[in-house]
Amino acid sequence: MPQSISILGAGSWGTALALQAARNGCETMLWGHNPQHISQVKQARENQRYLAGFNFPANLYVTDNLQQAVSFSELILLAVPSHAFKNTLIAIQPFLTENSQIAWATKGFDSETGELLSQVSLAILGNNINTAVISGPTFAKEVAAGLPTALTIASTSESLANQLTDILHNHCFRIYTSTDIIGVQVGGACKNVLAIAAGIADGLGFGANTRAALITRGLNEIMRLGIKLNGQADTFMGLTGLGDLILTCTDNQSRNRRFGLALGQGQSQQQALTEIAQEVEGIGAAREAYLLSKHYQVEMPITEQVYKVLFENLEPKLAVQNLLTRDQKPEN
Repeated sequence: MPQSISILGAGSWGTALALQAARNGCETMLWGHNPQHISQVKQARENQRYLAGFNFPANLYVTDNLQQAVSFSELILLAVPSHAFKNTLIAIQPFLTENSQIAWATKGFDSETGELLSQVSLAILGNNINTAVISGPTFAKEVAAGLPTALTIASTSESLANQLTDILHNHCFRIYTSTDIIGVQVGGACKNVLAIAAGIADGLGFGANTRAALITRGLNEIMRLGIKLNGQADTFMGLTGLGDLILTCTDNQSRNRRFGLALGQGQSQQQALTEIAQEVEGIGAAREAYLLSKHYQVEMPITEQVYKVLFENLEPKLAVQNLLTRDQKPEN
């Protein structure tokens, strides 16, 4: 096992991954950008704001100094929101060495260009640094609690995938590996959009039949986009596609689902975001996925209706009616 890892992003997911690595015996550094928050975490030895109730092991260190965090380990794992991904890479670049390796557990597209995060990484860091993507059906609180969990690490570097597996894998945390970096990213980004759709439908009181249809047809449109972007079809039937989609569409631990529920129940977007008080990645992902679907001429009707609700003020009930009144067609 590598002796150390630096995890950038002290939200719930970054904290859960840091706890997982540290409990496995890895020297772990967790970085957060907010000095006041990090001071509170240091004092409490617990992330009371985002993941309360889980004490930090002695080998889990905390800092708000980015250079210190990057210098702590050659293996760096980003767990920042997708809108901060590019700027975080730019900020850490001066501190990287020829032996640095970068992984990320961020799900989403670049908020400015709509690019996959692997494309952003390539543009900023070049192709001489090994990279990996971590994704799958995971809620931070359940990982922190040690409940059985499985996820996927996608990388073209077998050695990096194996290093991350050694750090994170244990009897209750199973890792699968993949080389389909594109497919894993598309599944992880787009499932948040579908979770908003499922939440809206449930908020409107439409029940289990509607939810099952949204999940099934939603998977179909995620696959269409992913394959168009050169992802592999089988990936979308695995943990980072179907698995993550089921998780986020059916459980209220999902911030995206709760956001959709609030909209379906008549709250404004701002009211819902204030109540959730954490990042809702599906909002930006809806815009980027919709624009990608138009650019590549990929039919994504559920994503389109979510986009119209979020960015064109379409009433949620009308969005569902638009889906139900589409022309009849064979299932494919």
